[in-house]
Amino acid sequence: MLDRIPDEGEMTALLGKNLYDVWSGLCALIDGKYDMDRRWGPGGKAWKYEYKYRRGGKTLCGLYARENCVGFMVILGKEERSKFERDRENYAEEVGETYDRAQTYHDGKWLMFEPADSSLFRDFLGLLELKRRPNRK
Repeated sequence: MLDRIPDEGEMTALLGKNLYDVWSGLCALIDGKYDMDRRWGPGGKAWKYEYKYRRGGKTLCGLYARENCVGFMVILGKEERSKFERDRENYAEEVGETYDRAQTYHDGKWLMFEPADSSLFRDFLGLLELKRRPNRK
């Protein structure tokens, strides 16, 4: 947990205007589909901030921020990986490549994207829907 949540100005200074737009657009997209608890935290060694979407003790996804870089992470468990592999042709090639390169741990396959624009947002929603049905219309 962070002592103080960064405001729009701090995030814009950290990410740059274009990437802040990507960050806020991705947050708006997720917020529009999912009613989730949101939690800020330190980003560990590689990131300055972590922003997790959680509900009922389970994480849906995480957004990460560091200087001039946005990260979007989703962890796919065994069942979700099977669903992805069956439907893989409906995702962008970049998503498939990230999936293939991703490390598999005991709790699932950790997919980390560093979006520079909104071109993969539809695919990101598809990955989230593998984990949990949207609970907002």
